[in-house]
Amino acid sequence: MNNSDLADQIAASHGITKADAKKIVDTVFAGIADAAAKGEEVSLPGFGKFKVKASAAREGRNPSTDATIQIAASKKLGFTPAKAIKDKLNG
Repeated sequence: MNNSDLADQIAASHGITKADAKKIVDTVFAGIADAAAKGEEVSLPGFGKFKVKASAAREGRNPSTDATIQIAASKKLGFTPAKAIKDKLNG
């Protein structure tokens, strides 16, 4: 499923145009991205949590040359599903 498929499903379920549904989907994801960029946790009860995780700088190896390289510190967006979603996946 992609953004367009999700917008189609919302449009059909709520009797709105696909264009309006696409705007809603885009706004939701933009809100999640903006909150994550600020380092905030986004909690969606019954669905899960999006949380920013920091990775420290470290040394790695280039597999083709076996040379040691420096990997810069970075931030990653992690997702933890809610119990209801876990149960649905494993039910």
